[in-house]
Amino acid sequence: MPKLSKRLIDVTRTQVFETRTVLWDTDVKGFGFLCLPSGAASYIFDYRNANGQKRRATIGKLGALTPDQARAIAEGWSALVRAGGDPLAVKQGAREAFTLNDLFDRYLASARFAAKADSARPLDIGRIDHHLRPLVGSVFAEALTLEQIRKAFAAIRDGQSQKHQKSDKPRGFIRARGGATAARDCIIVLRTCLNWAVSEGLLKEHPANGFKLPPQAHREAFLDDPAHYVRLFAALAQLEEERRIRPAVADAFRMMALTGARPAEITRCQWKHIDLRASAIVLPPDKHKAGKATGRNRIIPLTEDGLAIVTRQPPGTPDDYVFRPSKGDGPLSYATIWREKVRPAADFPEGIVPYSLRHSVASWMALDGAQAAQLMAALGHSQMSTTQKYIHFAGAARAELAERAAAPAAAGLRAVGKGREPSSGS
Repeated sequence: MPKLSKRLIDVTRTQVFETRTVLWDTDVKGFGFLCLPSGAASYIFDYRNANGQKRRATIGKLGALTPDQARAIAEGWSALVRAGGDPLAVKQGAREAFTLNDLFDRYLASARFAAKADSARPLDIGRIDHHLRPLVGSVFAEALTLEQIRKAFAAIRDGQSQKHQKSDKPRGFIRARGGATAARDCIIVLRTCLNWAVSEGLLKEHPANGFKLPPQAHREAFLDDPAHYVRLFAALAQLEEERRIRPAVADAFRMMALTGARPAEITRCQWKHIDLRASAIVLPPDKHKAGKATGRNRIIPLTEDGLAIVTRQPPGTPDDYVFRPSKGDGPLSYATIWREKVRPAADFPEGIVPYSLRHSVASWMALDGAQAAQLMAALGHSQMSTTQKYIHFAGAARAELAERAAAPAAAGLRAVGKGREPSSGS
């Protein structure tokens, strides 16, 4: 009997059977297609449990599943049997079992999730709602397989879960694009949810820790020429003058460029975080990324220009955002405005994103001789390893500049044959 396929199933359905008839798949042992004299048909799986008892489990009715979908379930059940499990017992206990959607709901309502930074929670909710729920939400948490995680990662990476539609909020819009970075972030969130479930005793184990994420592509693009800043600020001024962006949006980008703060630290900054006497933004531990690890406030010094930007914003209550959105109670949205308006107006390549403004400040500080501890404090890092890449960059950049600066002199030296020959030893 050949492998069960849609074509074979369609041909079989045209026949009339006098007795119960099963077509067995050649690839997955125990996987079959059952046809009854009444005309009803379904996918089945035959196996022996750990006690040697022969059992038959119904995978699903014809029409509810494609042959490939039914085969995927049969493969999972086959793996479960090899591990000593019993698919029928799993089905019978399904009412007591919980799906990943149930797990996501429990995690999002947990104290663990509530303790995350304000800027991180909406991102995780988006990854769960727009990518993970559609792809694996209906899977029972205990039955999740490594292969399902691999397929979910590939689907997000390849844009299969991307979403562009209106949201429930007034004038709101959902843009879930997918891509390699989104896929990494989603699997990390899935792993976090599952690890939390294990710590709470909801699960004994899960396969997500066995999924090896590919290396992350680091964004090292930054404004490496003072002229780039001129282009940025000129673009912001022009867009503001033409009323293509609001003053609050333009000022938020100016503040990112001046301070090197994380974009969310600026867009989520509230008036209660502004200390005019100290000329600084003071973020408590629960309002910045490294706060959970350090337990310390994040101090973002404000220059004279930064203070001028803050003081020209319309005043508000302590809980109001300094850079107010046009509508709603949430923080300012900036990613789409940057991509569609600011970046083209400044003639920046795609690699320059709002976070590049932070990279730029850090890189210029390192080039100017700032030490690792100084950079660590200025950028609000919790680990020295995060800061060290800027020190390495500065060292490489200085060496390259020195080589370029010495190139004319070196060429002249070699031209007259007086270049230093390698030493043969002392």
